[in-house]
Amino acid sequence: MILHFTFPYYYISCNEQRNKFKKEMKEEIKMKNRMKKLLVLATAATMMTAAFTGCGSGSDGADNNADTSADEGTSNENLSGSLSLAGSTSMEKLCEALKESFMEKNPGVTVTVEYTGSGSGIESVTAGSVDIGDSSRALTDDEKANGVEENIVAIDGIAVITDKDNSVTELTSDDLKKIYTGEISNWKDLGGKDEAIVAIGREAASGTRGAFEELLDVKDQCKYAQELDSTGAVLAKVGSTPGAIGYVSLDVLDDTVTAMKIDGVEATEENIVAGKYLLSRPFVMATKGKIDEQNDIVKAWFDYVNSDEGQAVIKKVGLILPQ
Repeated sequence: MILHFTFPYYYISCNEQRNKFKKEMKEEIKMKNRMKKLLVLATAATMMTAAFTGCGSGSDGADNNADTSADEGTSNENLSGSLSLAGSTSMEKLCEALKESFMEKNPGVTVTVEYTGSGSGIESVTAGSVDIGDSSRALTDDEKANGVEENIVAIDGIAVITDKDNSVTELTSDDLKKIYTGEISNWKDLGGKDEAIVAIGREAASGTRGAFEELLDVKDQCKYAQELDSTGAVLAKVGSTPGAIGYVSLDVLDDTVTAMKIDGVEATEENIVAGKYLLSRPFVMATKGKIDEQNDIVKAWFDYVNSDEGQAVIKKVGLILPQ
């Protein structure tokens, strides 16, 4: 009796368990199939998104890179080698600023600049001992005849300066000529105090001196109390010498000296651009032959100088862009 009742109960229990197990297995299989389908769909969606994103990114990236290249100048990490410049001391501030920013964009290139005077710089590029000759004056016909190309990168004004204690703050161009040729030697003759005029100038090879004398039409006629070999030296000497007068590049002016009006016109960028101020001159980066005949590094340098970023550097140091 015990076996008769126990067996059916055991059988029924096992059967229910099997049915339950089968049902659970079916549900699990269905769940796995759904998960597989979802995984496939998700993978496909991800791949399509990446494809579209890649296409869009490539197109936009190309445009953005093109814009950046045009606005900020050529940047080439693969460009390597050296670039040498020599010449005008008046161009030191400009050259150092361009050198620093150019090397940052082209880390494989080393730029060296020697400040030896405009005449020496033109001689060096003519001889082929440097890539670029810096000149703070226009090139002569003889220099151009030697195959040297005049590449004007900026315009600079020449400021006439005196010490801060001088009461004379304005000169005519004729007065200025007479000071430097020795016809006027005391400030009292110009409405100032009884004080000797100390005429300070640059050395013979200086582009600043060459431009100053040419613009005033006093070339080889000047009588200098002192001839100094850099723009900075002239600025310092005039600022510390009673009765001194000198001339410097407009971009180095500071409050240690007084910039004089010439023919009633101040030495400012606006007046130079308008053609009102007498004493202005080009900043030249000369090459032996045209730029497109130079090596890749020289070409890259001029590409950078002429780019939006290079032009911003020129303006930042106080120079005027060529028209």
